[in-house]
Amino acid sequence: MKKGIHPDSYRMVAFKDMSNEHVFLTKSTVNTRETIEVDGVQYPLVKIEISSTSHPFYTGKMKLVDTAGRVDKFMSRYGKHMDARKK
Repeated sequence: MKKGIHPDSYRMVAFKDMSNEHVFLTKSTVNTRETIEVDGVQYPLVKIEISSTSHPFYTGKMKLVDTAGRVDKFMSRYGKHMDARKK
């Protein structure tokens, strides 16, 4: 590894898969405001939508994941822009 390009502030962080509530711990430098208690210890919390415990490739189950209507949000946000551009 090259010296001086990697951060020195790695710490244990909890990542929580919001689709199935699975929590796993790993070292990270990510900044977060939330915390969670795991086995009696407080860790910074990062919420994720998909992990290896819920991804169809790893689970073998096909599941449509459209959290919070991403397609609808996109269409409402950029649909007006495209309509105005056509005129």
